[in-house]
Amino acid sequence: MKSAALNALFEKAGAGRWLSVDEFEQAVGASVDHAFAGSPPTSRDLDRYLSALHVADLALATACALGREAAWEHFIREHRPVLYRAADALDPSGGARDIADALYADLYGMGHGERAAASLFRYFHGRSSLSTWLRAVLSQRYVDRIRAGRRFEQLPETDPAAGFAPPPQPNDPDRERLVPLVERALRSAISELPAPDRLRLRSYHVAGMTLAQIGRLTREHEATVSRHLSRIRRELRATVEHRLRDVPLSAAQIARAFELTAQDAGELNLQQVFDAADRKESAPDRSK
Repeated sequence: MKSAALNALFEKAGAGRWLSVDEFEQAVGASVDHAFAGSPPTSRDLDRYLSALHVADLALATACALGREAAWEHFIREHRPVLYRAADALDPSGGARDIADALYADLYGMGHGERAAASLFRYFHGRSSLSTWLRAVLSQRYVDRIRAGRRFEQLPETDPAAGFAPPPQPNDPDRERLVPLVERALRSAISELPAPDRLRLRSYHVAGMTLAQIGRLTREHEATVSRHLSRIRRELRATVEHRLRDVPLSAAQIARAFELTAQDAGELNLQQVFDAADRKESAPDRSK
């Protein structure tokens, strides 16, 4: 990055309160590398990306990860109320505040090795505001808690479905060929969804949350949540259809593929699909 452009970003961010120019340059460089996945951007794409970057928040998060106490004190003063308001929106009874408190330990990097390497701030790249990112992290942890709680709910003593399993399907060449194609396309399409859409879909289809619960999570009316879910499903289907056409499959084969997948989803585990997508997005850049 040219020094003039870097200095302009450094001044815009007010980063001198927390970081040296070299430290700031490393943070911006890591953000760019993460965004473009190791593929060098064009000058136009780079300018567009940098102009939209939340550089002040990136500088603050980087300084907190490095253990700069002045930055951490500023973060606590400015962002603790944001986290507590988000926690209270998720659970008005106050039951989510302990998640917000636990999040501070992970942000601070306590209980691990080198602080900067352990701090959760290393996953913040400045593409959204810091407050938006914090709410998303808190929301995901809240969803995970709900899902974990349901996993340990007591099972009934008898399984009402026992003895009523459908008879095994005869070998079907179409099923063996087409269902894995749909599953593979769906995994890829889900992994490319924006994080807020993945959160909505995961909350509804994996955590089993109601529209009202998701609305508290995303700070939306439940009717808005319903519209978003419908839109996401349409977009996913269109993406999967497009990828199946590239296989290539005919329109009749694609319809048959969806029909067979609806009857038997095979090995598709939505929780694993969403977990893999989240790990892919949050994985630190190891190319350096």
